[in-house]
Order: sequence, then structure tokens, then C-alpha cells
Amino acid sequence: MKRIVLMGAVALFGLSNAQIAKGTSYLSGQVGYYHSEKNEFETKRKDDVIRILPTVGYFVNNNLAVGLGIGYKNAVTKYKVSSPGFLNTVEIKDTDNAFVVAPFVRKYWTLSDKLYIFGQLQVPLEFGKEKVDFNSEGDGGDPILSAPFTQKNNYTNIGVNIKPGLDYFVTKNWSIEATIGEFGYNTYKRDIDGARRADDYKFGISLTSVTFGVKYVFAK
Repeated sequence: MKRIVLMGAVALFGLSNAQIAKGTSYLSGQVGYYHSEKNEFETKRKDDVIRILPTVGYFVNNNLAVGLGIGYKNAVTKYKVSSPGFLNTVEIKDTDNAFVVAPFVRKYWTLSDKLYIFGQLQVPLEFGKEKVDFNSEGDGGDPILSAPFTQKNNYTNIGVNIKPGLDYFVTKNWSIEATIGEFGYNTYKRDIDGARRADDYKFGISLTSVTFGVKYVFAK
């Protein structure tokens, strides 16, 4: 009877004995993109974020890999602020470009011979430059308010996060992977702020955390 119940559970959840063997290595390229437009009070905001992160991984045990990602991130945020009480419409463009280093540990669980789910613990490090452009229209005759100006500074963003994902093997050597959601913590520091930091906690499913990648596995 117990054996029948166990077989039924395996069939229900699609579990398999297939594993990714210890000593297997792989190369992967991940691309993430996010776009958002919001209207809040008298402010219009638009975000565009793209992240490109080539990674290399090595399985130190069956279904357990460690690896490193090195890549690039570009984020552009545009604000347009207007108010009936002021003559000015202020436009702000915040552009971030960052070098990204992301060591990780990834644990796989087998659903079938080709389909796996995984949980990834990652420590992303971003070293970037921020450029903020200010411009205003309809200054009401004030040359100070109408004069555009640019502010630049460096920043560092350090995080610790866990990402769930799916990995589907199209062939023995090629797979398609995706992560959706992020659970973790980030701390952000700009040079212009001195020692002041901004902390951020992320929990749950979010389009900002969706990535897709293609992986080549050097199968043993």
C-alpha cells in the first residue's frame, strides 16, 4: 500500500531520479528587461532596466552548483513633475550604468528527465555611475529655475537574494532557464551622500526580477 502511495506521489508531482552529475560545468547568458510607467499625484515616472549577465557554473555535487556572473546593467528613470500651484514643469532623467559581479550557489530539484526547478542564493555587487539631468519648462521668468544642469556621482549596490527558477533541457547540452521573483536585501550607497546608505527589502514575484537565459552544459 505504501509503495502504491509513493508511486502516486511521484506521478502527481512529476519527480524523477534524473540528476545533473557532480563535475558537470556550464556556460550561461542571462538577459533581464523591465519597463514601467506610473502616474502618482502630479508626477509621471517611466523606468527602463536592462541587465546582461554571462555566467559560468560548476556542479560540486549532484544537482548542486556554484558559479559566478559578470556583466552589465543599464537603468533609466524619467520623471516629469508638474503642479497647478507652480509655473514650472520639471523633467528629471536618472541614468545608471553599472559593472555587475554576482557569485551564486544553485540547488536543483528534478521534476522530469528534462525539467528542473532550482533555488539560487546570489550576492550581486554593482559598481556604477549615476547621471541625473534636470530640466524645467515654463519658468515664469526665473533664469535660475529654467537653467538645466547635470549631477554625476558613483555608487555601490550590494545585495543578498534568493531566486526561484525553472530549467528545461532542450537537448543533452542546451537548456533554457528562467527566474521569476526575488527574496532578499540590498544596500545602496552613493558617493555624494557620504556614509549614508539606503536599504531595500524585496519579497515575492515581481517583473523587475524576471530573467531568461540560454545555457550550454558540458555534459559528462
